[in-house]
Amino acid sequence: MKKIFPIITVLTLLSLLGLIFFQIKWIQSAKDIKEQQLSENIIRAMGEAADKLMIEKNILPYSKKNDLLFPSEKRPMDLFKNSIIQRFNKDEISEIVKASLNKYLAKNVPFEFAIARNNILGEEIQSENFYKYAIDTANYLQHAYLLVPPSGSSLENLTVDEWLVVIVPTEKSLVLKEIFWFIMGSILFTLIITTAFYITIRSLLKQKKLSEIKSDFINNMTHEFKTPLATISLAVDALKNEKVIGDRDKTQYFTGVIKEENKRMNKQVEAILQAALLDKQEVQLNLKRHAAHTLITIAVNNMTLPVQEKNGVLDVKLDAVNDVIMADEVHFINFVNNLLDNAVKYSKENPVIRLSTSNNGTQFKIKIEDNGIGMNKETVSRIFEKFYRAHTGNIHNVKGFGLGLSYVKTMVNAHNGTIKAESTLGKGSTFTISIPLAK
Repeated sequence: MKKIFPIITVLTLLSLLGLIFFQIKWIQSAKDIKEQQLSENIIRAMGEAADKLMIEKNILPYSKKNDLLFPSEKRPMDLFKNSIIQRFNKDEISEIVKASLNKYLAKNVPFEFAIARNNILGEEIQSENFYKYAIDTANYLQHAYLLVPPSGSSLENLTVDEWLVVIVPTEKSLVLKEIFWFIMGSILFTLIITTAFYITIRSLLKQKKLSEIKSDFINNMTHEFKTPLATISLAVDALKNEKVIGDRDKTQYFTGVIKEENKRMNKQVEAILQAALLDKQEVQLNLKRHAAHTLITIAVNNMTLPVQEKNGVLDVKLDAVNDVIMADEVHFINFVNNLLDNAVKYSKENPVIRLSTSNNGTQFKIKIEDNGIGMNKETVSRIFEKFYRAHTGNIHNVKGFGLGLSYVKTMVNAHNGTIKAESTLGKGSTFTISIPLAK
């Protein structure tokens, strides 16, 4: 699992990045194609408009015969006056260009135009905002089309070049509009794939974590049951000894050892079963009005002997003025007892444990402080997880399955309370519980 997980993560990440990269390239390619198609449509529209401008409104229908009024050598000079700039006004040209653009592009696309001459300066027609867009060549494309008279027309021999120049200010937005749904679809499916990738990695991490917890739990369970079983086995062997059989005191001693070890195993089994019940949310609390100080005193009395065995001090200050809460007597005593037991387990020699109570508005607060080994930030963030145990170097140097603090948090929550852990590595830990006062 340790080797496969990084490989799966890297391969999936590379696939996702590759997919995003090629989607971006595909969108860029689609954009270029659409821009080219739009530009070609504009040129087609300009070609059609040019044809109309060159064949419409011939003012002088000249005959092919030479006569005195219109000699053949004089005709081009007269026709010069018949150029587009002189034959059409701005509004007429605008209507012709508009009709052609509407045919090849979307209806009523905004545009600017100009009719320009190459060799005669100052003679041109342009729309009102043409120069405004013509100056900004970086953002707006200019499409120029040479106006060539059709073959056989009276303007065929015209020597002055005239150009139709068209600018479509919304050209880029038209392209984006064309590929908008492609972009949105690409973004949508990329987000879906990214979400799927995130969920997959998260599930793998969770499975990895569960696998580690399972291995840790099996190791701890093996150790917890192996020790009492070994003790019971030795006691049974001792009871078979002839010297012990004849000695009533020794028989009672070894029988007592078996009984105590059996109780110890039963407690471990109960802890596991209780955790299963908590998972199924089948634990029913019997909430009644209780004086919290009375219940805390019972829990403190249970821990007096273990603290004394370590030559420690258990300092209790019940300073809360109002201690009446709605609580389940058994579970309340148990979670206070678990916190005190943890303080003893993870302490050095001569532990100093302080338990104090206080009121904070409508809350009853319990604070338990110790001068034990403390915890790092990672441990503090995970301390209430089921089966998680804060190790102190040797995995078995502190007994238990890692169910104690998970049970504490579940029970505090069941009492509509909150619990907060604070700790400094090497200096000790503080647990603060807040439970609503009874109304």
